[in-house]
Amino acid sequence: MTYARTDLTTPPPLAEGALRIIPLGGLGEVGRNMTVFEYGGRLLIVDCGVLFPEEHHPGVDLILPDFEAIRDRLDDVEALVLTHGHEDHIGASPYLLRERQDIPLVGSKLTLALLDSKLREHRLKQTVHHEVKEGDRIAFGPFDLEFVAVNHSIPDALAVAIRTGAGMVLHTGDFKMDQLPLDGRITDLRAFARLGEEGVDLFLTDSTNAEVPGFTTHEKSIGPVLDRAFYKSEQRIIAACFASHVHRVQQILDAAVTHNRKVAYVGRSMVRNMQIAKDLGYLTVPDGVLVDAKELAKLPPERQVLISTGSQGEPLSALSRIAQRTHSFVDLEEGDTVILASSLIPGNETSVYRVINGLQKLGANVVHKGNALVHVSGHASAGELLYCYNIVKPRNVMPVHGEVRHLRANADLAIETGVPAENVVLTEDGYVVDLVDGKASVVGKVECGHVFVDGRTVGGASESSLKDRRILAEEGFISIITVVDFETKQVVKGPEIVARGFAEEESTFDQVKPQIIKGLEAALADGVTDAYTLQQNTRRVIGRWVNKAHRRRPMIVPVVMEIGHERCG
Repeated sequence: MTYARTDLTTPPPLAEGALRIIPLGGLGEVGRNMTVFEYGGRLLIVDCGVLFPEEHHPGVDLILPDFEAIRDRLDDVEALVLTHGHEDHIGASPYLLRERQDIPLVGSKLTLALLDSKLREHRLKQTVHHEVKEGDRIAFGPFDLEFVAVNHSIPDALAVAIRTGAGMVLHTGDFKMDQLPLDGRITDLRAFARLGEEGVDLFLTDSTNAEVPGFTTHEKSIGPVLDRAFYKSEQRIIAACFASHVHRVQQILDAAVTHNRKVAYVGRSMVRNMQIAKDLGYLTVPDGVLVDAKELAKLPPERQVLISTGSQGEPLSALSRIAQRTHSFVDLEEGDTVILASSLIPGNETSVYRVINGLQKLGANVVHKGNALVHVSGHASAGELLYCYNIVKPRNVMPVHGEVRHLRANADLAIETGVPAENVVLTEDGYVVDLVDGKASVVGKVECGHVFVDGRTVGGASESSLKDRRILAEEGFISIITVVDFETKQVVKGPEIVARGFAEEESTFDQVKPQIIKGLEAALADGVTDAYTLQQNTRRVIGRWVNKAHRRRPMIVPVVMEIGHERCG
């Protein structure tokens, strides 16, 4: 198994006839999927998604791939191929298109429609679209693309085979092998086998569920569980799921019809996405079942169903606001049923359970993945991945889409099916892989960090600023202002201490104030005459004291001023 080494530097120039693969997101994390392919001096991008922030990203709204590695080569991009319409695959596209708006976009009908709504939000003009479906074959520069139907937790997902002079790459996108999908559209294993017979030189495979044994449960299995939850509920039902999970919403709508309930959507993204899905024929809404949320409130509780966003505990989502009793028109009543019909994205567990606790505190009956089969994954489990390796028989494998543990588990599966260990490439974001003469190997590394969207600012937050925010949130803040006289070498005023995150009593810092004065006057006596050195002296004194007294490491901002005129470091 080939591991990406940490000592790699800038990759060498691409050899003639070789294909280069640069993952800029999605390897070592669940989300932010983006892969760049280079051949013959031209570039092809597959997916451009976002990563949603976790609790250690305070103030961050979205996390984007780092475009820096290709920023000066955007004119070389032939197309942006989007495998499906989830945010972690299309959400960063508007930010890329801000830098070059005429990049051709390639995707299925639903994927492009969902992206168009995002582009309108970003006030970007219509771009060049190439709508494709399974079986289509289209070329962009030196890249000959063929699209294959795959089943996922959103309709219209596609795998893509990329043919170049260096060989063929098969990129699965996100997929599973549900044999009983709601829309009847299964993963086209015959096409996978045909491509395998032609010769797949590099297989990029979804790793998200590689640790899970067996096969992923059918989406249809959720139907009877929803039906049972509806049957048992005597009051209002609130069902929360991803705003793009058309099949899950379809099953909730069907259950509502069966139990003579009306349905309303809550949450802007849910309303928008389900309208798009309905207009394009991916969602069947029976006549009379869908009403406005405020109209729904006029019906008896046993006739109401709300389909909401917020299944991941997002603080500003509809469900979180309902749990906090801050929603503008939904007031939870004791005995209402809340169904969390989604998975727990790694890192969101605390937020989700906080919402569940809040809902149960208000008297709701909460049905979630921990106590009922109200969610199945959209990703292939180990049994399905083994099946794919056996029919594709790739020469080289590069696991994608997942944390390191997922990538490693996927690599092990490939080796079990007979792929030579030296032909399995385990890598992470930023590492450069070249396919030369039928062999894939890591050849270098490009700078590839996280780009944070903070409000309207892209890249405004940095890792160091996030560290400061975490310190402020977790450890507190102390500001110390002292006035000194350099001539008499004495502290003439202060220290005045303002703190946040500590006890509010004025006496809290009485013990340390004499220590600060003693330290400053000792430094002045030693001939120190600059404010910066004195400020560092103050920081050390109060830092040691607060760590010993309170076991905390707060942000400390000392200010030392000279009598008569300010001298601030």
